[in-house]
Amino acid sequence: MKTKILRTEEDYNTACERVYELIHSTEDSIEPASPKGEELELLSLLIEKYEQELHRMEAPDPIKAIKFRMDQMHLRQQDIAPLFGGKTRVSEVLHGKRPLTLKMITLLNRYLGIPLESLISGNKEIILEAENKDKLLKISSIHDYLKGSRAAMI
Repeated sequence: MKTKILRTEEDYNTACERVYELIHSTEDSIEPASPKGEELELLSLLIEKYEQELHRMEAPDPIKAIKFRMDQMHLRQQDIAPLFGGKTRVSEVLHGKRPLTLKMITLLNRYLGIPLESLISGNKEIILEAENKDKLLKISSIHDYLKGSRAAMI
């Protein structure tokens, strides 16, 4: 396969098939500096870039992320209550009756390894008023920073 920038779904599928072939072509490990190793690394980078651009996955809802991690770690609400400040508070958060606080978010990230992006992405209540957003976007450095990013859509 000739290695090239992945621009179509067909290119992407071909690259994925080639990675599969490389991985399963030998019982021995592929050395990074070998021709196969370099091809595998290059294809992996191209596939990752394509997926980030065209198959972007949004972070899950914070409550779903917490419940998912609890399931992975076989935790019960009472196990994580200290991270929330008590059994009642953890129940309120997991049932959507109380928002996560900055302290809760920090502790969930630190002790359960839940990515910060997952814990903060679902808070749709925090918005910038249109007037203030317009003021910010008139500042060229902020406008340039937000241009094309997900934050600009918010």
